[in-house]
Amino acid sequence: MDGDATAGMTGDTLRALYGTPSAIVQRKTLDRLDEHCRAFIALSPFLVLGTAGVDRTADCSPRGDAPGFVTVLDDKTLLLPDRTGNRRIDSLRNVAENPEVALIFFIPGINETLRINGRAAISTDAALLATLAVQGKAPHSALRITVREAFLHCAKALIRSHLWDPAAQVERGALPTLGKMIADQTKMIEAGEADKVIAQSYKTTLY
Repeated sequence: MDGDATAGMTGDTLRALYGTPSAIVQRKTLDRLDEHCRAFIALSPFLVLGTAGVDRTADCSPRGDAPGFVTVLDDKTLLLPDRTGNRRIDSLRNVAENPEVALIFFIPGINETLRINGRAAISTDAALLATLAVQGKAPHSALRITVREAFLHCAKALIRSHLWDPAAQVERGALPTLGKMIADQTKMIEAGEADKVIAQSYKTTLY
């Protein structure tokens, strides 16, 4: 069998390959948000949201704002604002079809992460969205997420990647500007003009 092939792989064969997680790893998975999860979320300015459509196609999307931008309503419920973006609405379209979501929270300078799995519903309730306003602007919608699983993830991935190490930072000039890359990919705009449009959007439409 091809070493990269997945044919014939099952949960049992994968378990035999990797072994069994320790009792602590299994027990640390909570069905609610405890004080440690709440503290982590309050300090987190960034997360990655995972969703999937009914056709099983998956998507990951970054979400970021001031620390604590995700509201903890209670031990089982989170509120995630959907700020102004590119209007693709990939995540929202997926949630409309399939409510299962996954989130991973990051805190700059801390190598551990927080993972949360649950079910989301899209809210457009004006009173609720008003509580999430920034610079006088409320989001168009928010995800109300019911927590099914919450657990702290060890630091190995971030240690290996040196993500927060200043010495590992890549100079911006290592890649072309975003405008240049989009111009090359779309053939619809000049690189200089694209960079101007992007810079203006960062100034005026973050919220």
